[in-house]
Amino acid sequence: MKVGARKLVACLMLMVAMGSTVEHGMAQGCGSTFFSTLVQLVPCRPSVTPFSPIPPSEACCNSVKMLGQPCLCALVNGPPVTGVDRNMDMQLPAKCAADFEQCDLGA
Repeated sequence: MKVGARKLVACLMLMVAMGSTVEHGMAQGCGSTFFSTLVQLVPCRPSVTPFSPIPPSEACCNSVKMLGQPCLCALVNGPPVTGVDRNMDMQLPAKCAADFEQCDLGA
């Protein structure tokens, strides 16, 4: 397993252990926990990595569109994720041709 993949798995395991949910995001219509949203967006990881982003894959865009704006905003406003640039997260809908409103940061 690559070092980056190990870090992601460790981060995901930590979030499971913490039982992390983003209540505010759920109140806005996201029916997923922070952890499950993060897992569904794993295909987007290369597109939101600082210093070497690549265009989002079809799998990434499908995940973004399936989750929708409320879940993406809950992720953007949730706890920081090591190696993920929140500004790049917020660019995913436009790069994936998803017609989402911009997330309110800190909401």
